[in-house]
Amino acid sequence: MRFSRLKLGGTAVGLLGLVTVAACGSGGGSGSSSTSLAATQTLKFPVYQPPGTWDPGEADAEVDTELMQNIYDNLWRFDNNLNIVPDIATAVPSTSNGGISSDGLTYTIKLNPAAKFNNGDPVTCSDVLYSWSRSVDLQGPYASNLSAIAGYAAAQTAAGAPPASSSGASGAQTFQGNIETMLASQVTAGSGSFIPSGLSCSDPETFVVKLAGGCGWCVTAWTLEGSTGAIVDEKAIKGDPVNWWQKPVTAGCTDCMVGTGAYYLSSFDAKQGYVFKAVSNWWGSPKPTLTEIDIDIHDPSAINSDVTAFEQGHYDLIGYGGNSGNLTYELIQSIKGGRFSSDLLTQPKGRTTWLSFNVGWNATGGPFLGESAQAKGLRKAFDLAVDKNGLASQVCYNVLCSAATGGLITKGLIGYLGDGADPLSQYDPTMAKQLLQQYDPQGTLTANLKYSYNTGGINDKVAQYLQNEWQTNLGIHVSLNPDSNASDFISNRLTGKYVMSRDGWQFDYNHPQDWFDNLWGYKATAAGSNTSGFDDPTYDSTLKMADAEPLSQALPLYNQLSQILQQDVVYIPLYYLVGNFVIAPYVKGAGSNTAFDYYWNNISILSH
Repeated sequence: MRFSRLKLGGTAVGLLGLVTVAACGSGGGSGSSSTSLAATQTLKFPVYQPPGTWDPGEADAEVDTELMQNIYDNLWRFDNNLNIVPDIATAVPSTSNGGISSDGLTYTIKLNPAAKFNNGDPVTCSDVLYSWSRSVDLQGPYASNLSAIAGYAAAQTAAGAPPASSSGASGAQTFQGNIETMLASQVTAGSGSFIPSGLSCSDPETFVVKLAGGCGWCVTAWTLEGSTGAIVDEKAIKGDPVNWWQKPVTAGCTDCMVGTGAYYLSSFDAKQGYVFKAVSNWWGSPKPTLTEIDIDIHDPSAINSDVTAFEQGHYDLIGYGGNSGNLTYELIQSIKGGRFSSDLLTQPKGRTTWLSFNVGWNATGGPFLGESAQAKGLRKAFDLAVDKNGLASQVCYNVLCSAATGGLITKGLIGYLGDGADPLSQYDPTMAKQLLQQYDPQGTLTANLKYSYNTGGINDKVAQYLQNEWQTNLGIHVSLNPDSNASDFISNRLTGKYVMSRDGWQFDYNHPQDWFDNLWGYKATAAGSNTSGFDDPTYDSTLKMADAEPLSQALPLYNQLSQILQQDVVYIPLYYLVGNFVIAPYVKGAGSNTAFDYYWNNISILSH
């Protein structure tokens, strides 16, 4: 299951864009009068979790991919404005440039002959064929990004089911070792059972992808950094298929972390931290100015002392590496009131939190189950009884979150419906009470309800707020069911064991398909998160049509899916989060967009 960008752990908190501060980092060091470069080009910052995996075929965490986007390249990349631009490929394929066939099913991709791995090996079509096939075979959390490719399912069947976690290291070694063995000969031959039939090389610099059906979202998904579309070096992986990614690049190393990006891993300690260094004579552009990135691993409780360390000049920024949600409200207020206030940067993130009802899990039951007028009416009653703007002001102080009023897709992303456009964001306690009286006049159906959530961040305060709203506006006492073990909560939620529960998603790539397929889609994916059990044939058929069309034609269909979810009252919209950073004014080019941190090779340290 993909838990990274869902932020199911729920410990992230962020700043609301209502806070007006100078964005020194993203503005290119606007707080520094110097334009000359510092003699030492080393960037230092903390992160608040050890790495999960930096293997693109297995990666599942935003906090890892935010770093790995600097180590690996895809065929294309997102620029700072989330536009898709060429990376290892010479162009982003389209029908107009001949990269996509007239029927939309064949992609012909020319590779940049200058592209090289950081060990000097040239990147050829065989490397792309190997990397994409390996990602399909591993069946990791983002493998479904490649699912439209012809022969995708057959290649996974040939590779076999991934080992259960209980099998330990030996199971992973056997499974991944077999993949490497089979791909070694099949990539050389250009085809085989472990290679999806839709992938091939017409020459060393031309990669061809054939799809099983129309796919309007594929290029966007294949661009997702640090995941299944990234290009890796077979020679570096085959010596140690499981652990190669945590081995620093050293002289003579044959099974260490090799990528095509501007930086390479120089030292690694999974508990203390790691160092990345710029690749000499990197093939890409712009050439890196930073020569070294020093990253310390800390417990989240260290955030106060880390801010102090920032103020003393030990760190250059805080918030990078997927950690833009660690500054507390108290810290933010303290920074705003001091001499470092101009170093604060706020950036909305594509992350939404809502409440899911049990709509389709029969074994779990509850008053919200099914599609009857009664079930929908009770769902609507509990929705209208919650003042979403009140939540933003009372729980988040209008600083840590904003009310989710424009649909589940967050503002600034494709598919956002517009401020106040979601009817489920309305607050009408009078109507809520009337619906309750109509559909549960004796109060028996809604007795003994529980709201389940994972603890941490603002989750506890949100739960208490919801409990109070339902008590005040409906006269119903809902018990709280907190779980301090995020993994257990995730497992229970994904298997439909809750009647009402906290839910959320952070987008992976800027396309509505990423939301509607993964959260309520008609097909099961490794990233699937249909926690409500919602199942509607009209939704499924509309989604299939939308996914096959170019975005301009698909967007009205995706908007119809939003309306289906709203009319069915599948969720209660709660809030949007944004990231928050402190960035020293001498750090030119640092910042963030809705999805990720700006790339390291865009950053430099000014004299200070």
